[in-house]
Amino acid sequence: MPTEQTNNPLHGKTLEAIITHLVAYYGWERLGQQIKINCFTSDPSIKSSLKFLRKTEWARKKVEELYLETPKA
Repeated sequence: MPTEQTNNPLHGKTLEAIITHLVAYYGWERLGQQIKINCFTSDPSIKSSLKFLRKTEWARKKVEELYLETPKA
């Protein structure tokens, strides 16, 4: 039986959708200033960011926290 995710604001959001929203809102430069990780500052791309964030839990948590603080359209 699957667990309910009613209180999880990230439920149904893919990591790719989160990064895409953050890049659209902040741009790569400001995103790299907000979260200081190389995948946002050195030759950034969605693909490289996904690869890094899927392997690095602490960085993914920072990205998710910033997403929750960022205004949505």
